Amino acid sequence: MRILFQGDSITDCGRHREAVEPNIGLGAGYAMLAAGRLLADHPDKKMQVYNRGISGNRVVDLYARWKADALNMKPDVLSILIGVNDTWHAFGSNNGVGVERYGRIYHEILTWTKQALPEIKIVLCEPFVLEFGAVAQEWLQEIDDRREIVKNLSKEFNLPFVPIQSVLNDALKQAPPEYWLRDGVHPSLAGHQLITDQWMKATKDFF
Repeated sequence: MRILFQGDSITDCGRHREAVEPNIGLGAGYAMLAAGRLLADHPDKKMQVYNRGISGNRVVDLYARWKADALNMKPDVLSILIGVNDTWHAFGSNNGVGVERYGRIYHEILTWTKQALPEIKIVLCEPFVLEFGAVAQEWLQEIDDRREIVKNLSKEFNLPFVPIQSVLNDALKQAPPEYWLRDGVHPSLAGHQLITDQWMKATKDFF
């Protein structure tokens, strides 16, 4: 079984870019934590786990490399987390991707994937932020809109959905935001574990 994690820096998380073999160089984030759990729980399934997240990616960057970095790998399971840079780059460098276009391109990625790999199992992770560090108040509505798009896509394509924002919000009752996210965007180790726990729940029927 081949499992592929796709996304931006939250998925990348320092992965070894030169690693071509499975189950190595997966970075220090939720992809690595989930892989470890799966490999320990299912030694009989000969799982091959890959991380192809790239720091800074927006949905348009994901689309541009989709054939080479996703479809050509022919994964059995595909996990996608993309969206925060589509907003961050808008405010930081005037190079973001508007909400409507984000939804349209994300839809095309999923349509393309299902056509090319009809038997593939896909899980969608919602984008998230906490308002501190790099995250300004004016980001919040856009991120909410992108989250709604991802949730609606999960319903349209009948795919599992990984809720992250609500889990982070609940976690704030136990510790301050910087305990879970280092800068309002990138998770700490504890934050990555929260994501991993939700990812495992959402994909429990895949394995």
